[in-house]
Amino acid sequence: MSSPQALEDEQGGGDPPRDLRSVLVTSVLNLELLDEDLFRGRHYWVPSTQRLFGGQIVGQALVAAAKSVSEDVHVHSLHCYFVRKGDPKVPVLYQVERTRTGVSFSVRSVKAVQHGRPIFICQVSFQKAQPSPVQHQFSMPTVPPPEELLGHEALINQYLRDPNLQEKYRVGLNRIAAQEVPIEIKLVNLPTLSQLQSMEPKQMFWVRARGYIGEGDMKMHCCVAAYISDYAFLGTALLPHQWQHKVHFMVSLDHSMWFHAPFRADHWMLYECESPWAGLGRDPGNYF
Repeated sequence: MSSPQALEDEQGGGDPPRDLRSVLVTSVLNLELLDEDLFRGRHYWVPSTQRLFGGQIVGQALVAAAKSVSEDVHVHSLHCYFVRKGDPKVPVLYQVERTRTGVSFSVRSVKAVQHGRPIFICQVSFQKAQPSPVQHQFSMPTVPPPEELLGHEALINQYLRDPNLQEKYRVGLNRIAAQEVPIEIKLVNLPTLSQLQSMEPKQMFWVRARGYIGEGDMKMHCCVAAYISDYAFLGTALLPHQWQHKVHFMVSLDHSMWFHAPFRADHWMLYECESPWAGLGRDPGNYF
C-alpha cells in the first residue's frame, strides 16, 4: 500500500467528520482483556461465505500483540498463517507470547483460538524508530485521484442500471451492496463488462477506513491497515480466468505485511494488487 502524505493532502485525503468514529476502532478492533496477554475479539462483518473474515483475525491479532509492548516501539512487520476456518458464531480468543523484548526490537507470537483449537498463528516484530541514511522507494503509480473515481456503492449501482447485465451478476451485486463493510473502496481503471473477459491479474484500489481515527497511536493505524489488507485481493488471481473456470472456494493461507513509514488508515491509500503465479490448487501468489 502507498500513502504519501503530500499526495493525500492534494487528493482530499483529509479527516472525515470527527463525530463519525471508525467502527473498526470502536468495535472490530476493540478487544476485551480477559487476563494478562489474553484477549477476546468479537465479529462485526461476516462475509457471505459464513466464514470469519481473514482481515479481522489479522487486525485483532495485531491489536493483541501491540498491547503487550511499550508505547515507544512501532510495528515493523507481521507474518501469519490461517490454519483452520473461523466460526462466526463464537468469539475468538487471542493468546500472546512475549517471545523477545529487546532494546531495539521485540517479537510477539499470537495464537487465535476457537473451540480449543488454533485457527491462526502470527509472529509480529516491533522496533524503536531509528533514522537511516539509506533510503529509497518505488515511485507512486500515476493514477486518478480518489475524488475522480466512483465509490463502491455508486459503481454497483452503475452496473445494476445496465439493461444487458446478466441476472446471475445482478443477484451477486445486490448481495454485495447489502453488506455493511467498514471500509471505503474506489477501483482504479474501472473495466467495462466486455473487458472483464480478458484481464491481467493486476488491479489497484484506493482504500480507507470508514469514519474518523485521528492521529492517535500509529499502531492502531497499522491494525486497521492489517484489517483492510485481506479485503478483495483474492479476486485478483481470478481476473484472467473468471470466464473459463468456476471457482467454488478460495481462502488465504498465509499473510505478510511490512510497515515502512507512518500513515493514516482513515486517509486514502493506494492498494496495488498483483498475482504473478497461480496453480497446483494453492493460494495464488498475491503481492502488494
